[in-house]
Amino acid sequence: MDARKACVLANYDAGTFDQYWEGSLLRSNETIATVHRNTALPMAAIGILDQLNLYLGAPYVSTHSTYPNGGKFAGANGFQDFYIGLKYRVFQKKMKQDNTLAGFLNVGFSAPMTNYLSDYMPYSIGFGAPELSYRGVLQYELSKGPYIRAAAAYLWRGYTEAERDYYYNNGSYYTPWMDVPSAWNFEAVIGSWFLNKTLKVELAYNGLRSLSGDDIRPYNAPQPTNMVHWDRMGLSAQYFIEKVKGLSVLAYHTRVINGRNAAKISNFGGGVTYQFNYLKSKNK
Repeated sequence: MDARKACVLANYDAGTFDQYWEGSLLRSNETIATVHRNTALPMAAIGILDQLNLYLGAPYVSTHSTYPNGGKFAGANGFQDFYIGLKYRVFQKKMKQDNTLAGFLNVGFSAPMTNYLSDYMPYSIGFGAPELSYRGVLQYELSKGPYIRAAAAYLWRGYTEAERDYYYNNGSYYTPWMDVPSAWNFEAVIGSWFLNKTLKVELAYNGLRSLSGDDIRPYNAPQPTNMVHWDRMGLSAQYFIEKVKGLSVLAYHTRVINGRNAAKISNFGGGVTYQFNYLKSKNK
């Protein structure tokens, strides 16, 4: 967004899974049965300069298992991690036939907002450690609407404190501090604008690859030290309402199709965005 503009988002996401990968083995577990993970996300994007945006977010997460057919443990809920990020447009170049090539860099930081229990998986609302992310984005858009986008990010993660003084991670550790593996995150998107650029539809792939960690041991619960890999596909649509300037609605569905030490989770979500000028233009 340009300077002096802001956009707020209110989003709700509902995810469920009844299978997960224990290492590379896909299995079910009647002790947890079907796990539900719901997230309410308020977020704001603020245009500081025409090429620089500030992002703020604070998700509220709740988890539980389906009763009475399964789930022997109580769920958890609370505010997860606050997020602050900066996104900079490095370049935007007009190509042949008014096509556009643009590149962006993003730096973000998140940390737990509350003292939630990170070592209570799969019900924990987060991994309980600080995260510093560095992301590069490249997008090529045709003048008639279609576009492709690719992104790669390095996610540095710190330590989380468990409520126990011993754990096993390819060896014995007599400490409550667990090293959460850092990771690479990849994204590839094919999208297009329709209806005079009021409707945007995207098909996306998203992948995560931890750089270290251990596997979930047979018949044990997962823990923050696990090496997590997953591949996820998603379809989304966003419609900008012409009669109400700045207002849009969005909906999406994502599904994890492959993983290691990860839940085979399906998510449905939707939200509302509103964009406005928070300061009048100096030219007016």
